[in-house]
Amino acid sequence: MLSRLRYYISAHSTSLSRYILEQVVFLCVAWVPSIIGVGLRAVMYKLILHSRGFAAIESGVRLSRPRDIILGRNVYIDHGVYLHACPGGIEIGDNSFVMHHAELHVYNFRRIPHAGIKIGRDCLIGEFCVIRGQGGVTIGDKVYLAPLVQVLAVNHVFSDPTRPIIEQGITAEGIVIEDNVWIGAGAIITDGVRIGQGAVIGAGAVVTRDVPPHTVAAGAPARVVKEITLEVAERAAQPEQVVYL
Repeated sequence: MLSRLRYYISAHSTSLSRYILEQVVFLCVAWVPSIIGVGLRAVMYKLILHSRGFAAIESGVRLSRPRDIILGRNVYIDHGVYLHACPGGIEIGDNSFVMHHAELHVYNFRRIPHAGIKIGRDCLIGEFCVIRGQGGVTIGDKVYLAPLVQVLAVNHVFSDPTRPIIEQGITAEGIVIEDNVWIGAGAIITDGVRIGQGAVIGAGAVVTRDVPPHTVAAGAPARVVKEITLEVAERAAQPEQVVYL
């Protein structure tokens, strides 16, 4: 019983004393609604996490291992978001938004050394997105994830048909999403993938291999369907011609 209690506390905090402090802070201010609650949490949460400014955190946000969470300036965390930094940490850059019911979970109970989630500046993590950081997830600046996107830096080994999959271990290579990427609603990014700068991933795509910079990838499995060139950009920027009869 005692060992299970220790395990539970270690999954949610870095020590027993920190756990008690964090729970007291949550009890006092986590539930407070409206702008009053946002202001109280901006101040009080500095006691339990690393914030370079005063983050706007709505009510109903769950934080586990907050000592391993770093928030930049002007970060916004919406209602129902779950940040679980177990261990490896979560970092969210300046002016980034995490919208309601998104889940960022390092889920590093196997203590993989390169685990963690790092999100750059001016990013948007859409509603109900899931980011799993066991293998390490690095997201650059000005990246937009539409609702229901899954970024999963972990995979199960299933090569031995005589053993249950749950006993065969995992692979965790990591995922890198470079600057200025837009990922459409419902897309799934699998472990070991790099998405290049300026790329666009279509809604519902399943990305199982690298996507080159400045391309559009779509489908399941995703493949490049278009290159984004200067000529294409200039043509898209031209106003439509209107003919009056």
